[in-house]
Amino acid sequence: MWEKIRVVFTIPELRQKILLTLGLLAIYRIGWWIPLPVVDPDKMRRAFEGQQGGFGALMDQVAMFSASNLTQATIFGLGIMPYISASIIFQLLATVWGPLEKLQKEGESGRKKINEYTRYATVGLCIFQSWAYMRILVASDLIRDSFLAGEPGAQYLPWSWQLTAVVTMTAGTTFLMWLGEQIDAYGIGNGISLLIMAGILAELPGAAWQLLQPMVESGFELGSGGGSVGVDKLLVLAAMFVGVVAGVVYITQGQRRIPTQSAKHVRGRRVYGGTRQYLPLRVNQAGVMPIIFASSLLLFPAVLFQWLASAGWLWPNLWHTLNLSFQRGESYVYNLMYIGLIYFFCYFWTAITFNPKDMADNLKNYGTFIPGHRPGRRTADYLEKVMVRITYVGAGFLAVVAIIPTLVATWMGVPWGIASFFGGTGLLIAVSVAFDLVQKIDSHLVMRNYRGLLEKP
Repeated sequence: MWEKIRVVFTIPELRQKILLTLGLLAIYRIGWWIPLPVVDPDKMRRAFEGQQGGFGALMDQVAMFSASNLTQATIFGLGIMPYISASIIFQLLATVWGPLEKLQKEGESGRKKINEYTRYATVGLCIFQSWAYMRILVASDLIRDSFLAGEPGAQYLPWSWQLTAVVTMTAGTTFLMWLGEQIDAYGIGNGISLLIMAGILAELPGAAWQLLQPMVESGFELGSGGGSVGVDKLLVLAAMFVGVVAGVVYITQGQRRIPTQSAKHVRGRRVYGGTRQYLPLRVNQAGVMPIIFASSLLLFPAVLFQWLASAGWLWPNLWHTLNLSFQRGESYVYNLMYIGLIYFFCYFWTAITFNPKDMADNLKNYGTFIPGHRPGRRTADYLEKVMVRITYVGAGFLAVVAIIPTLVATWMGVPWGIASFFGGTGLLIAVSVAFDLVQKIDSHLVMRNYRGLLEKP
């Protein structure tokens, strides 16, 4: 492996791409820590430390898959969340709106036009989200006193400073979007995905120190008590982490290979076609999107019921009970709804991204068919039937991966910040992006007649 890594850095073009990508990611991490001038970081820290669920959990969830830092209100506070939201909106619109669907089928020119619309929508979402976020900060009294105006007891943040903060956060997200495009064009890997993975992996050292700090201070002991983690539990967690990562890799790369055969064409004295190939269908066709949708959707009832209970509106005891039912942890209601929503969004997202009719038409146009099934409608029906079956398996895998952090945090008494690395959104994103990055590097190596990183010697 070390020899392959050495070979990677001996190729000038590939070395330049990797170093450029690392440099751009370092710029992102620097900006991730620069706070807005109007916000008091100490007040922000104290406010979010007391948020164990509801709004605090919502902020943590959003920060996980958007490379943002909403708990500190930095210049990159929104991360690339607006760009992801805009991309999802246009992807959904392309399935129901005729002009956009037609534009999507025009090839490279159509994709460029959709990307242009996505950028404009991103700026609009940035302005709206940053303005709403600043209103929340002002209402929560998280602004520095030196920026407030008015009499004591009736102070407010002037519109000029609110506009400055909105423009700063919008420019920060736009810069991140440009940063991701530069990685796509001149670096290596998918820029937006790498930004998300960098934000996830940056939390790993802090989580590891949070786990090991009690052991280092009190000495390594075999047992564990008082909420601390002993050597035995640490070994179990390490073995579990390796097993979960191996399972995620196995299912992420899992495929259902449908055999295909191309028709023979006789041109002159030569015979073309007639070869047997296969059509790969991914077991986890929906990727990480079902977990993102399900976990985000379940956070909104918790925020709503928490606000109703604190406000004492009508039936505070009922709202408090419902709030506990939607808290992540030992609540069976939350876990059952979590699994049910994952299954629903798996089939929903697969139906959007996988079109068996278009795939059957493409096979027919290229003179390829599936043995035992006539080209056209019969092939489309067969592909849809197969996808429904393997999606059930993929949804079950996602449900298990999504529940593992809850089980680790509940049964083993591990803090949620540590348990979240044993499954869920962060692990799936990190594994998927890592495999995509390895495949991009392998393509450069194979093009120069070197062995790939994952090839056996």
